[in-house]
Amino acid sequence: MQFESVTAVAKANVYFDGKVVSHTILFADGTKKTLGLIYAGEFHFGTDAAERMDIVAGSCRVRLDGTSEWREYGAGTFFRVPARSGFDIAVASGITEYVCSFE
Repeated sequence: MQFESVTAVAKANVYFDGKVVSHTILFADGTKKTLGLIYAGEFHFGTDAAERMDIVAGSCRVRLDGTSEWREYGAGTFFRVPARSGFDIAVASGITEYVCSFE
């Protein structure tokens, strides 16, 4: 993925002692995305807005709040998270790279 004509926010969003790190990019129309890395581990995130998580590299397992099923996602796939919800994400090894779009 490549994004044209954006503003990048230099200050990183750092979670879980640096095991999840992202940077925000802002578009001219006011929308934003975050580009990030998730290191090995299992983490829970809450959401205010609906999100689309595109996996750019690596792989992960995801379980949406309110479900018991874990699903696998690899490079080139995506999952959606409803607004005012959350999800667990697990990376077994290595690093998973993602782009989060707020819908």
